[in-house]
Amino acid sequence: MEFVEMIRTPKLDGVLLYEQLKREQIDGTLCVTGHHLILSTRREGARELWLLHQNVDIVERKPCIINNVLEGGTIILKCKDLRIIQLKIGSPQEYFNVSNSIEQLSNLEETKKLYPFFFIPMYNVIQDGHTEYSVETEFAKLLATDDWRLTTVNQDFRVCPSYGSRLVVQKSISDEQIIQSAAFRDGGRFPLLAYKHTNGAVLFRCSQPLSGPGVKRCRADEAILNAAVEPGGKKGCIFDTWGKSKNTNTEIEPHYPQWRVFSRPIGALSSVSALLDSFVKLMEACNDVTASTDRWLTRLENSSWLSFVLNAINVSCVVAQCLALETVPVAVHGGKGLDTPLIVTSVAQIILNPDCRTIKGLQALIEREWLQGGYPFSTRHKHSCYTPSAQRHKTSSATFVLFLDCVFQLYNQFPCSFEFDSRYLIMLFEHSYCSQYGTFLGDSDRERTELRVRERTTSLWSYINRPEIIDTLLNPMYVPNASIIWPSVAPLSIILWSEMYTRWVIDQSQSQATRDRMRAIISDEKELEKRAKKLRRELAELQREYQQLKLLDEDETSVHGEEDYDDDEFDDLSDLATDQTKLTDRILLRTTRLLDSYLDPASQRDFY
Repeated sequence: MEFVEMIRTPKLDGVLLYEQLKREQIDGTLCVTGHHLILSTRREGARELWLLHQNVDIVERKPCIINNVLEGGTIILKCKDLRIIQLKIGSPQEYFNVSNSIEQLSNLEETKKLYPFFFIPMYNVIQDGHTEYSVETEFAKLLATDDWRLTTVNQDFRVCPSYGSRLVVQKSISDEQIIQSAAFRDGGRFPLLAYKHTNGAVLFRCSQPLSGPGVKRCRADEAILNAAVEPGGKKGCIFDTWGKSKNTNTEIEPHYPQWRVFSRPIGALSSVSALLDSFVKLMEACNDVTASTDRWLTRLENSSWLSFVLNAINVSCVVAQCLALETVPVAVHGGKGLDTPLIVTSVAQIILNPDCRTIKGLQALIEREWLQGGYPFSTRHKHSCYTPSAQRHKTSSATFVLFLDCVFQLYNQFPCSFEFDSRYLIMLFEHSYCSQYGTFLGDSDRERTELRVRERTTSLWSYINRPEIIDTLLNPMYVPNASIIWPSVAPLSIILWSEMYTRWVIDQSQSQATRDRMRAIISDEKELEKRAKKLRRELAELQREYQQLKLLDEDETSVHGEEDYDDDEFDDLSDLATDQTKLTDRILLRTTRLLDSYLDPASQRDFY
């Protein structure tokens, strides 16, 4: 069906718009296009609505019936970015036309009809984000050694449909062994390198072994894992992050004598949709602004969302400790290997690797672990928290949202160790569900290759990495920290990400004003530091020159053609430098006091 067949009323006047946190309604003209819902008053400077149809999670209808006569009604749009928007239409026919159009346009089954394939950027693309974080680039140092190689055994995606076409594997492992190991693992996801720590310990991710009477062991799979264990060294660690259920399986320890197997589930997950069920309960609690304190806390606890966050960080810390402190290899799996293992391996890398705590470093991590790692974004993000369970696909989940929440918790505990702040994470959340960019399209590299996403769409990274955009996402408190950050896993250390979950129901302007003030003060501080350093250098040079001039006699001064400085002139310069130093000290003290009032005690330890 073409777009024109879905749009029965392309333009309608007299539509009332109600938005959360907006006291005033908007009376304007509604336009329905193939990809956008636009409402405008046509007045300069007035508020407008530009909404991608793909952003709509569910369309609810609230008809207005007066004296048994339908007088139009209200269309409630519950969006994947967590907004709730209401459109009031007075005409019954137009009310049904518009609601039906939005419902159809927000549930397009054909990926090629989505907006990223039609979007044309109005700026010059300096860097192609689709190719910036290739496997060869990300693992260049490893591939330069004698221990690792690049294989194209999965070039046609037959060995593992969810992995990329180019993979980094040990040189001691043959392509035939990889094929055998893939046949032993669920979905063909054999143990694949995710990260190598600075001490040489490696991190693998994979899916669980297949279960069944004909599947007992795989010597090729054992060889891949054993190749990472030092001869005569400590045993490696295998972590099952899904937990025991009727559909799960794990390694048989006698077949893996060089490895220890642990069960570390991040929660009671009967299916991938269990995370989305938890997210649904969380958002129901956050949107209930009339609930009493006791009722709100009870609903928050019953959602189990913060428990999932805590458990995910806890398991990630254990994995990071094995790699960094025990110097042993680690393999992480769970279920089909598409959900919980990606959270754990990603968070563990953020804990260990300072590069992952930068804007571009997090992009590279998401490319390696989630996009090239085969996380099915299109399937998992088909529905969000507002679609009733009976209407959504069982494969929908909130795995990536949980990962972003874990990153936020690390940022909250170490606010000076991240180049970005929560605004960057919220942007990633929004674009992962609906976007004009093609980065999160498809379920795997295989699908993106078939759709020619790299050739036909613009990358989100190309947009973010523009200087004028990346500057708006920088954390003003960032100080590069090469150390490992060990987060607290005490329950009281985990907080609700209010900037994300309550931003449409609780006014965030005060928080934004505070951030802007901090950014201005820190910017002034840095400028004053530069000026103070420059003045100190000039003062030191003048002092050296003054001492030299005092030691020279008049004849030597005449020969070199130099003029002696007047003592009063030197004193004036010295006083000026002293005043600037005092001013800088006052600014530093003022900044420290402001940060003390803004940061919580757990965060202050990172700042100091």
